[in-house]
Amino acid sequence: MKIAVPYEDGKVFQHFGKTKKVKVYTVEDGAVTAAHIAENTGEGHEAVTDFLKALDIDVVICGNIGGCAQKAVREAGMELYGGVYARCDDAVNAFLTNNLAYDPDAGCPGPADDSPHVCR
Repeated sequence: MKIAVPYEDGKVFQHFGKTKKVKVYTVEDGAVTAAHIAENTGEGHEAVTDFLKALDIDVVICGNIGGCAQKAVREAGMELYGGVYARCDDAVNAFLTNNLAYDPDAGCPGPADDSPHVCR
């Protein structure tokens, strides 16, 4: 299994669509066997989702994530755990022991002008 966590200074980055670094964990038999930082050059939830798909990610643990991004991640076949505020390593360890504190309804603030946002 591969787990991806948007990464900034060791912590879960809180804006999915602006993710520039992702910490990727390889898990075998319930334990992390490898981890590395992958650099994302795109921006926006579609680009981040495509980046994660290219890395063959199974599980995404993240902070704030809007509805369109949630839909994109799930439609790409990845499990999603949003609303996480923690150090990346701690979040993954908590996930592996079924103790991850996350918010299944995690969202992201909308546009500054309150205009409706339509998922593509």
